[in-house]
Amino acid sequence: MSDQALPDPTQVEGAPHPAETRRLLGQQAAERAFLDAFSGGRLHHAWMLIGPKGVGKATLAWKIARFLLATPDAEEDGLFGAPPPPETLDIGEDHPVTRRSRAGAEPGLFVLKRGPNDKGDRIAAEIRVDQVRKLKSFFALSSADGGRRVVIVDAADEMNVNAANALLKLLEEPPARTVMLLVCHQPSRLLPTIRSRCRELRLSPLSPDDMKSALDQAGAELSGAGADALAELSGGSVGAAMRVAGLEGLTLYRNLLEVMGTMPDLDRPKALALADSLAQRGREERLDLFFWLADTAMARLARTGVTGQPPGRLAAPEEAALLRRLAPDVVTGRAWAEVAQIAGDRSRHGRAVNVDAASLVLDTVMKMREASARVRA
Repeated sequence: MSDQALPDPTQVEGAPHPAETRRLLGQQAAERAFLDAFSGGRLHHAWMLIGPKGVGKATLAWKIARFLLATPDAEEDGLFGAPPPPETLDIGEDHPVTRRSRAGAEPGLFVLKRGPNDKGDRIAAEIRVDQVRKLKSFFALSSADGGRRVVIVDAADEMNVNAANALLKLLEEPPARTVMLLVCHQPSRLLPTIRSRCRELRLSPLSPDDMKSALDQAGAELSGAGADALAELSGGSVGAAMRVAGLEGLTLYRNLLEVMGTMPDLDRPKALALADSLAQRGREERLDLFFWLADTAMARLARTGVTGQPPGRLAAPEEAALLRRLAPDVVTGRAWAEVAQIAGDRSRHGRAVNVDAASLVLDTVMKMREASARVRA
């Protein structure tokens, strides 16, 4: 299989690529922070864009990249006079940089991402050092025109140790007129020395209104109730919302709640039917989604028990009564938090060693049943 036939690891299936997303919603504070640094002559050579997965970090990275490649630097480029500071990061749709970047033909831009595995038949699980080494050729070729260079790392927390060490050397001695933009979902996974050499841009979960606008922009056709449920389950992450929508996650979540509704006694035939539906060949992504939804459900139960009330917005009509019944107090809330940690660890380990899918689903359900059994009579 050729490299071109492999999926792009930086794109959420069913959603526009970050390079093609026309509007970045809900991240005005991060945009303003970068623009202020640029206008104030404080343009750092490395920026770490952090925040929950799917809130627009990669979209902002591409927006910044286009801005830097299209906006001249008066002092470095020898321009006469002081041009007014830019008021926005937006670059016109007809600008050559916009057209070239979306076509993957911008010579001043390099995207560091996961490449093919050794067999070339699928995308590797990590960014490996051979991908980072390609930067050497990029810097050598792009230095000829003397312009800015921009590197987007998507995602930096996917680098293995060798790749991280190779990138660290570039951060310690950055090439001239180069800006690196590190998209990072879990900063704690990065080397402290990498984090210390980057300036942070923090992005926040989207508000319900921004979430609905972002889903519309991504082409998700949802009713008002469906959009509200997606926004609640995804925690303000468009990427997570698109994944839930694309894999019929709202239906799966309601099916999970139906099984939980029979706890602590547990309707075993219903639980077995759920497990069997997720164990079919080719349903691996939906299986992973189930574990994510189970973890979400337990987190919502833990919060209900600790705070004394369900979340303000619900992901399913029957959810409020179930949350109150299974997490009536702080003790049971803490129990759900403990079980969530245990069940999550067990499911991740089971997936890593290829344990039977149906058995893994039932194991998670039985762990949830253990927590429900602690509810005081």
